Amino acid sequence: MKKQLIIALAFSISAFTFAQKKELKLAEKAIKSNNFAEAKAAITQAEGLLSGMDDKLKAKLYFLKGQALYANGKGSINDISAALENLEKVEGAYGSEIKEMKQTISNNLITTGNKAYEGQDYSKASKYFEKAYRVKTQDTMFLYYAAATAVNEQEYDRALSLYEELKDLGYTGVSKEYFATNKETGEEEILTKETRDLYVKTGTYIKPGERTTESKKPEIVKNIALIYISNGDNEKALTAIKDARAENPDNVDLIINEANIYLQLKDEDKFKDLIEQALVKQPDNASLHYNVGVVNMNKGDSEAAKKSFEKVLSLEPSYSDAALNLSNYYIEKGNVVIEAMGKLGMSKADDAKYEKFKVEKNQLFQNGADILLDFISKNPDTKSDIYTQLKNIYLALGETAKANEMSNKIAAMSGQ
Repeated sequence: MKKQLIIALAFSISAFTFAQKKELKLAEKAIKSNNFAEAKAAITQAEGLLSGMDDKLKAKLYFLKGQALYANGKGSINDISAALENLEKVEGAYGSEIKEMKQTISNNLITTGNKAYEGQDYSKASKYFEKAYRVKTQDTMFLYYAAATAVNEQEYDRALSLYEELKDLGYTGVSKEYFATNKETGEEEILTKETRDLYVKTGTYIKPGERTTESKKPEIVKNIALIYISNGDNEKALTAIKDARAENPDNVDLIINEANIYLQLKDEDKFKDLIEQALVKQPDNASLHYNVGVVNMNKGDSEAAKKSFEKVLSLEPSYSDAALNLSNYYIEKGNVVIEAMGKLGMSKADDAKYEKFKVEKNQLFQNGADILLDFISKNPDTKSDIYTQLKNIYLALGETAKANEMSNKIAAMSGQ
């Protein structure tokens, strides 16, 4: 009787092993036929027998499940995550197959992410770029792309987490670029070193060169700080910028980023101080001079503002906002004269003052118009806001014909 029991037990084990192998064979066959739903069903059946599997069968199950979930790239982002998790569970087998499969998955994730980005589906693009990084963590640039596209979608908390990870990794994005000029188009193109050298050798490209790309660390730190600002966490925002400045004391971008944080915090004094620090390093930066001018204007220091706007236009004659603000300087002074005119009485002495004030006011308004006319002469493609300001000045001067001329130009610009 005891002998019969042993035989029966051996038979049961044999049948159990057969069932395991059968389900896995069904899954393998279904995968080869691209029938991934059937493969998943067979794997689910096999998983019920997992506790009795040896290591070899377990490795096969996890490998097949990874393939079934990935479904040759047709699986969802969650399916791909699950596929990768199962591939990680494979031990002692399928080494080369898994390496090849991970490369395929990575390529597919990048392709899908790029298509989503081109279609402006930034949320999807971000998730696929991040997953591409998780598959191959040496490709840190895709973690950066994931963070940047999350910002595009205004998924700020997600972007913050990714940027913080990049910061902890010490990511800078600095790399060496190889370039040459296409003789046919005359345009410079970025190429791999091997391709560039080959094209130059064949004579189709000229002027080869190489350069180091700029660090993305200032952008990363800036975005971390700005997200902290939007979340109301000003202390962390300033800490992020100051830490970065300690590492890069001569980086003007970081100084400007810190200045912008103080501007958002409505601390114009600190903003102006930092912008002036940046101007010491970049004295010919028109935007910096413009910002100093705006702060001075807001503080009522019109003379200092005027000097800043004049400096902007000397550096960048097409800076329309500087021209408008410089024109406003004269208009506001003219308005002060108008107020004084309104306070005069009816005496002959007041009438004389009125006429004197009128000449002064008209001259100030004309100065404001001359600033804009000079700007137009240097910038033929001037936008309508310049002409609108001119129209208003001419109306104030009582020069109706000139005001109508400006109105016609504005109408022509808008296609009316």
